[in-house]
Amino acid sequence: MREFRRIRSILVTGGAGFIGSNFVRYLFNHVGFRGTIVNLDKLTYAGNPRNLDDVTATFGRRYVFVRGDVCDRSFVRRLMAHHRVDTVVHFAAESHVDRSIVGPEAFVRTNVEGTASLLDACRAVWRRRTDVLFHHVSTDEVFGSLGRTGYFSERSPYAPRSPYAATKAAADHLVRAYGHTYGIPYTISNCSNNYGPYQFPEKMIPLMILNMLRGKPLPVYGDGRQVRDWLYVLDHCDAVWRIVAGGAVGATYTVSGGTEWENIRLVHELCRIVSDATGVPESRYRRLITYVADRPGHDRRYAMRCTRMRRELGWRRSVSLEHGLRLTVRWYLDHADWVREVTSGAYRRWVRTCYTGRQARG
Repeated sequence: MREFRRIRSILVTGGAGFIGSNFVRYLFNHVGFRGTIVNLDKLTYAGNPRNLDDVTATFGRRYVFVRGDVCDRSFVRRLMAHHRVDTVVHFAAESHVDRSIVGPEAFVRTNVEGTASLLDACRAVWRRRTDVLFHHVSTDEVFGSLGRTGYFSERSPYAPRSPYAATKAAADHLVRAYGHTYGIPYTISNCSNNYGPYQFPEKMIPLMILNMLRGKPLPVYGDGRQVRDWLYVLDHCDAVWRIVAGGAVGATYTVSGGTEWENIRLVHELCRIVSDATGVPESRYRRLITYVADRPGHDRRYAMRCTRMRRELGWRRSVSLEHGLRLTVRWYLDHADWVREVTSGAYRRWVRTCYTGRQARG
């Protein structure tokens, strides 16, 4: 493990969303971070400041929530200067593939223009300091699709195949270019599919859980044989922190759960776990499985090696997929009020207009 950086003030973008809010909580509760965390979030449909009510109550003096847009360059510069930010962890992104197919413009703005805005703010405020870091959280989707064999790694060529993946690839390239041209210290991580608490219910795992509880169809794209590599969100948070605290400047790290499951196998496993938790016969949930037309350009398989994470930073996945799914099902069963809140209003309207009969990507 490399020597840890001295970090005093972290700007977390998108910190009210799924992975961002888990990361903020992880730093305070698991790492014991003693500095200041500034959470900048625009609060679009998937962001909820109540995700961090417990953090506000416990760490209020060292936790600052700011509602704002990463695309507002002057605002971000002032925010970073005011809080003397020395580390940026950039989660903020439009991340749902189906939405990118329906409306790619929002993805270009947030994922590409927003990243450029943040990098410009770092360039202006840090002025070639070397004791700072910009960490960009990216995705395995930038590498495209695999066949039945092989794995992505840090050296894999980019071949994005959806508007979402293309915007994340563009953001990765911008980070590297700003690092090379302007000397901004940076790291990048490309991660496999996340799941766990606080994930917005458009994504595959929470959508399937909630549809089972409501007796609604469980839509599965195509033949359901698409393969995804799943990682519990707290394992991802641990990986990001290790990179931020001790990763090599200018390095890219692939972060993988090392668990490849076909989508249909995942749905069957969720039927079993929800049945165990509710006492409803598993067969009743399995009857809800509905095969629907495949998504345009649907990638067949993602899988990554994370040898560099293990070798340089000592990171390994700690939560198996089976155990993580049980934890996740239990969390959604215990947080019905949260589910009702985030699935009201704008989300339901979008479902009716754009999403009927289509499966979410995890």
